Amino acid sequence: MILITGASSGLGAALANLYYMDGKSLLITGRNEQRLAQVAENAISNGGITGKISATLNTQQSDLCDPLSISSLLDNLGQVPNTVIHCAGSGYFGELEVQEPAAIKQLIDNNVTTTILLLRELIQRYRDHQVNVVIVMSTAAQVAKAGESTYCAAKWAVRGLVESVRLELKGYPMKLIAVYPGGMATDFWKTSGADLNTAEFMTANEAATMLKQALISTEHGFVSDITINRG
Repeated sequence: MILITGASSGLGAALANLYYMDGKSLLITGRNEQRLAQVAENAISNGGITGKISATLNTQQSDLCDPLSISSLLDNLGQVPNTVIHCAGSGYFGELEVQEPAAIKQLIDNNVTTTILLLRELIQRYRDHQVNVVIVMSTAAQVAKAGESTYCAAKWAVRGLVESVRLELKGYPMKLIAVYPGGMATDFWKTSGADLNTAEFMTANEAATMLKQALISTEHGFVSDITINRG
């Protein structure tokens, strides 16, 4: 069983499709219930074409800033997940002095608060289980970028969280995997207020394919940090 957050669009949606086509049972979640349903419908339709898919794909709208919503989400898994891929987040760009306080708070909630609360609940439930928790961030968590100050701040905060919690989980079977994708040609930029030409950016499906391959682990090893650069 795989849980994917932020699956109503972009990388999360692309991962849901790839894993379902690979026969993996999924629970996907996001803020937009209608888009989640569309992602599931598309994946199931694609699976029907192959005639070989026996996995399940369920959806649940959730607010990852709400601990009760997170608890309900994990309750509905019905089993310990093999993998949790946390793609949920948002962007907000511009010179710092022109950014709106309310939008900055929302940025921090969508990126930092959601990750803290989700990780907290996952650890409480599954620390003693072999669960890979994949936290998708951005290359903005690796280098400073002008015009992306608050976005970088949020992503660097998540990186600090992941690296600190890894130390707390030392000796436990649960593993944290950090992912740093570069720019993708998705609706992320429009909703973030950035006016960019994304023609040369990788697609969400390209990034999802590379990430899925990199997440393959063995009995005695796994890839802990993954950077996906655009060419």
